[in-house]
Amino acid sequence: MSTIDGLPPLREVIATHGLSARKQLGQNFLLDLNLTAKIARQAGDLSGCDVLEVGPGPGGLTRGLLAEGARKVLAIEKDTRCMAALAEVGAAYAGRLEVVNGDALQIDPLAHLAPPVRVVANLPYNVGTELLIRWMTPAEWPPFWESLTLMFQREVAERIVAKPGSKAYGRLALMVQWRAEARIVMQLPPEAFTPPPKVSSSVVHITRLDAPRYPADGAILSRLTAAAFNQRRKMLRSSLRGLAPDIEARIEAAGLKPTARAEEIPLEGFCALARELAHAQV
Repeated sequence: MSTIDGLPPLREVIATHGLSARKQLGQNFLLDLNLTAKIARQAGDLSGCDVLEVGPGPGGLTRGLLAEGARKVLAIEKDTRCMAALAEVGAAYAGRLEVVNGDALQIDPLAHLAPPVRVVANLPYNVGTELLIRWMTPAEWPPFWESLTLMFQREVAERIVAKPGSKAYGRLALMVQWRAEARIVMQLPPEAFTPPPKVSSSVVHITRLDAPRYPADGAILSRLTAAAFNQRRKMLRSSLRGLAPDIEARIEAAGLKPTARAEEIPLEGFCALARELAHAQV
């Protein structure tokens, strides 16, 4: 796998360009090109797609995406040290890699991509959750992307796919599962990375739905779930009392028990309550 594209192994690339991982950038490099190719394959057939990659580092996953046939890869990298290594990847895949040196939180990828678009990234730990939230909460739905194949700390991945009744279940699960299908498709131990992080990692594959799973106002649903899970040990009638003067009646009208706690309520129940709260505001 190290010579599939005529480029040197990643350890050699890192040594040549002095690319020691920087903690302040959330960098942990995945050097096994067999693993990066496997991650790329979790995104499905890429031959007719543009791919957005955030935090490519020395280009391991980038090479996997291009080798798996991505029509184009837009790689956004904040670390200027990585530009030379990524330029070498671009030269090996002429015309199919565009590298932007900058902060993914401040760059609009739509200026560089044509649909259909898939996002595939070993996200830097320090911005991963924020980017996911942005991709899941655009001004209009459906979003620019068809799917997200993302690496997170295992704890974050488990929060994304969590079901009611579990400790991991909360706002992140609801936000993602309201508008998408999410599943964990790979597990990676710390020793797969250089330097090894203190936690295990997981790859999550998220496929968008054309419309939210249940009708609800997104802003109301966000306020509702924030209030519910900020005091998750309290009963709904207590944690939500600031949302409406007749909150107990609204909870019952949504088919829920006022004595229930947030972690017991399924997505459908939160959406029903969001609709009731919308009626209360009319």
